[in-house]
Amino acid sequence: MLRSIQSLKGSSVAARDGVLGRVDEVYFDDEAWGVRYLVVDTGNWLNGHRVLISPYSVKHTDPGASAVSVDLTREQVRSSPGINTQQPVSRQHELEYLRYYGYPAYWGGRDSWGMGGFPVLGPMQIGPGMGTEAAEPLELGARTQPTDVHLRSTDAVTGYHIEARDGSIGHVSGFIFDDEAWIIRYLTVDTRNWWPGGNTVLLATQWVDAVDWFGSSVATELTREAIKNCPSYDDMVPLSRTYETALHTFHSKDGYWTKGDSASR
Repeated sequence: MLRSIQSLKGSSVAARDGVLGRVDEVYFDDEAWGVRYLVVDTGNWLNGHRVLISPYSVKHTDPGASAVSVDLTREQVRSSPGINTQQPVSRQHELEYLRYYGYPAYWGGRDSWGMGGFPVLGPMQIGPGMGTEAAEPLELGARTQPTDVHLRSTDAVTGYHIEARDGSIGHVSGFIFDDEAWIIRYLTVDTRNWWPGGNTVLLATQWVDAVDWFGSSVATELTREAIKNCPSYDDMVPLSRTYETALHTFHSKDGYWTKGDSASR
């Protein structure tokens, strides 16, 4: 199901034995556009500390009830490696986090989640909360330099300018993700400040050619005219495959669902 990142924010996060807090922020990686962590504000429970929750632990999300259920206990989360969200999350911190929960590294494999297209643990992988004994699934990631950071906050990227092939055309106003594959499929683009009568349109992350993280801009080979005239997006209407097909057909692009990788289904 495709839904907005905004619909996640503020959602209650429920562990097996109680509420952990609320989703405050979302981190994604700037290579595969995978949603790697929910940043959860624990409120009074952990003195306002913010903790990371991986999609590997998510059992299901309920958009209507604004709730996220995770297969964790409060004690597991309480004892998990701390995070300073005022600083970039280093690869070393990720390794410590993944080792603690026994999750495999998502980087270095052929698919968006390492060796698979979905954040699903295989039967031979160690369950969460097993501590440092779960180091084996991270053998691949351990060869990655700790400074190799690719995590970005959706909050920070909101507002980035969209640079079409022939000039500016809008700014990032939101994100649409697949809540099964946990991949950001689209950026929502607000064009109203760039041309009279402008509206909100979608830009598939597959059509992003480059992101200037220092210049706060997203580049695409699409033209201003193409973006201006493509099917408009209404966030009050559920995003359907019919709309997606019309959008991709308009831009003469293949749909991600036609690709061979498992995360495209």
